[in-house]
Amino acid sequence: MENKTILQALGPDIWLADGPKIRFYKIPFQTRMTVIRLENGDLFLHSPIQFSKQLAAELEALGRVRHLVSPNWIHYAYIGEWAQAYPEAIAWASPNVRERARSQGMEINFDRDLQDSPAPEWAAELEQLIVRGSKVHTEVVFFHKRSKVLVLTDLIENMPSKTLPFWVRPLAWAAGILAPNGKMPIDIWFSFAGNRDKLRKALTRMLDWKPETVVLAHGDILRENAPQRLREGFRNLAPCGHGH
Repeated sequence: MENKTILQALGPDIWLADGPKIRFYKIPFQTRMTVIRLENGDLFLHSPIQFSKQLAAELEALGRVRHLVSPNWIHYAYIGEWAQAYPEAIAWASPNVRERARSQGMEINFDRDLQDSPAPEWAAELEQLIVRGSKVHTEVVFFHKRSKVLVLTDLIENMPSKTLPFWVRPLAWAAGILAPNGKMPIDIWFSFAGNRDKLRKALTRMLDWKPETVVLAHGDILRENAPQRLREGFRNLAPCGHGH
């Protein structure tokens, strides 16, 4: 019996791969990587999941593994494995991820830092933005122009209850992250208190990109009414120029 393919096509030149669950605060979280193939054949791996030979072979059939991207301070764990397998690849650091990795006893050699504007390597194909203003959580978001897919990591979580242990479901509901109405986790939302203006500007920019699909690292992807779901996901924060 042949192995089921790991990569699932999401749109033109964009794929998803779901990895094994990880435990965070004793709660099992799904892991998900988004793969984008750039026009020159280079692959952009957003939040790489655990390395496996099968996954590597599927990726090599698509292009060259070139960019290993940590989108925020807690999504970095497997970048070292991929960097070891592909020494030519560039490991991209999000804000605060180096300190976080070190504090967890992980030595990852990040080559370059993600900025507020897209790197020249993908500026023609991807928009990017650093969402700042939270006391704990800074995240780099990406928009793939060709597929109209917005790639978020932890800013919105949308966990189907069947994937969660029974005892976690009421906690997930209280945190606002249960599908189909998953939102920004309540702790992240509160961490933006006093800086909602920065969050509002970031949301406005994302809506201006006119995404048709929103990928999340944890839980069900937002496929229907993406702009509306994005606003709801940001707890109905009004975008700039849309009243309060």
